[in-house]
Amino acid sequence: MKIINVDNPDLGCTAYFGIDVPFMRHIGLLPERLEPGLARTRLPLQQELLNSRGDVHGGTLMSALDFTLSAAARSHDPLATGVITVEMSTHFLGAARTDLVFEASTIRRGSRIVFCEGEARDAQGNAVCVARATFKLVHVGSHPATGEPSGNPQTQTTLP
Repeated sequence: MKIINVDNPDLGCTAYFGIDVPFMRHIGLLPERLEPGLARTRLPLQQELLNSRGDVHGGTLMSALDFTLSAAARSHDPLATGVITVEMSTHFLGAARTDLVFEASTIRRGSRIVFCEGEARDAQGNAVCVARATFKLVHVGSHPATGEPSGNPQTQTTLP
C-alpha cells in the first residue's frame, strides 16, 4: 500500500498531495496523509475562519471537506488524476470551535466517477460535520480538445 505524506519527495513542491491549491493554503488547511481510498487533513483554528458566533464558518467546513473528499477520490493515482466535484451533500452536526481533523474515504470508484464520504472532527473527537460527494475523474496535463499532452500540468480533461 503506497502512503503519501506531505514531505514525500515524489510530490515536488506542490504540498496538497501533488497539486497546488491556493485557496486551501489561504485557509490554512494542512494535508496529513493520503493512501489508496483515504485522505486526512487538519485545519488549525483561526479567527479569520469564524462566523459571527465564534464558530468555524460552514463555508470553511465545506471547502475543507470538498478538498479532503477530492483527495480521497484521486488517491489511487494522485499525480496523474484530477477530479471535478459533481455533487456534494453536507450535514452540520454541531458547532466547530477547535482545531479540526478531516478524514475522507472512497465508497466506490468506477472508471469515470468516484463516490466518497467524509467527516470533520473537533479536538475532542466529536463529529461536527459529515459529507458525501460524487467526483468526475480527469487526466492531468491533457489538452481538452485533443487529449494530447498540453505542457500545462494544471490542464485537465475527462477520462475516456
